[in-house]
Amino acid sequence: MKFELQYTTPLSKARAGKIETSHGVILTPIFMPVGTIGSVKGVHFKDLKEDVKAQIILGNTYHLYLRPGVEIIEKVGGLHHFNGWERPILTDSGGFQVFSLGAIRKMSEEGVKFQSHIDGSRHLFTPENVIDIQRSIGADIIMAFDECTPGNADYDYARKSLELTQRWLERCIKRFEETAPKYGFDQSLFPIVQGCVYPDLRKRAAEHVTSFNSDGYAIGGLSVGEKEEDMYEMIEVVNEVLPENKPRYLMGVGTPINILEGIDRGIDMFDCVMPTRNGRNGMLFTRNGIINIKNNKWRDDFSPIDSEGTSFVDHHYSKAYLRHLFQAKEMLGAQIGSLHNLAFYLWLVGEARHQIMTGTFKEWKEKMVKQVGKRL
Repeated sequence: MKFELQYTTPLSKARAGKIETSHGVILTPIFMPVGTIGSVKGVHFKDLKEDVKAQIILGNTYHLYLRPGVEIIEKVGGLHHFNGWERPILTDSGGFQVFSLGAIRKMSEEGVKFQSHIDGSRHLFTPENVIDIQRSIGADIIMAFDECTPGNADYDYARKSLELTQRWLERCIKRFEETAPKYGFDQSLFPIVQGCVYPDLRKRAAEHVTSFNSDGYAIGGLSVGEKEEDMYEMIEVVNEVLPENKPRYLMGVGTPINILEGIDRGIDMFDCVMPTRNGRNGMLFTRNGIINIKNNKWRDDFSPIDSEGTSFVDHHYSKAYLRHLFQAKEMLGAQIGSLHNLAFYLWLVGEARHQIMTGTFKEWKEKMVKQVGKRL
């Protein structure tokens, strides 16, 4: 994997770059639709490519390990062949999913023992076998196994959690270096910076991950219950340490405003389930604010979903028509809502890139932050 930092912009840490992988080029800043089980829920890949203009999608180690299983994915030659997505893929290590299981998982130095949320069967994730599983899945970018510390953790817990994550990272790096890709193309391992909302822990974590000179770095454990201002502060602390010549990935974030603020602070890559989850439930993001399409006010509004005069998906879909689909519980409504939101998110990061390239990002961002969070 190669990363080229192409543009910076005045009065901001925002940057535009290019990531080259074996499955294609990714122009940053970028948003990555979440394809947890090898699919972006309810969205065809054709639509992801043509309407959404997605350059890279995610898969999840925990979910793909449980279903369909590593054996099936290996038999067909990796996730790209299994699901037919020819462009880059990133896999999360499953750490967040495992730790969200609560009472049905047990953590130790070795790793995490957990019960499947599907059938209750028992499994063990270690730093080593999580790397092995991601080798078998075959994503272009894979993630280290970490503990996702809750946003409200006290300092002592956060410190011990970070120290465990650091020991696990060293084991992940060792396993990664002693194994090889399985399908004839390169894979890149991103360490994850943890440390909760404590600046000294975040700084320590960032210094630790950069000692490995990886192809890129992720920031985890944010947008998990902490205040937004704490999240922004932690991004600033970490990005002061992370090298400028490597991509920075903020995991699981977030709202359009979060993404704009993250870009402003030097983040290159984002993912979140929000556009599809909210879209399925009738919450639509637009350039001028947020629409609850189920509200009666849209009953006879025949204008496009986005009030700029065009829909991000298809101008034939009016607000009134989409509201009708949701009222009728027609599955097409959820599909259009998901597509629209994903296309909006990709438009947002694409326009941010354009504004960075032209040197106008800061003033554009301040205007957009005021617009995109309003309720219409």
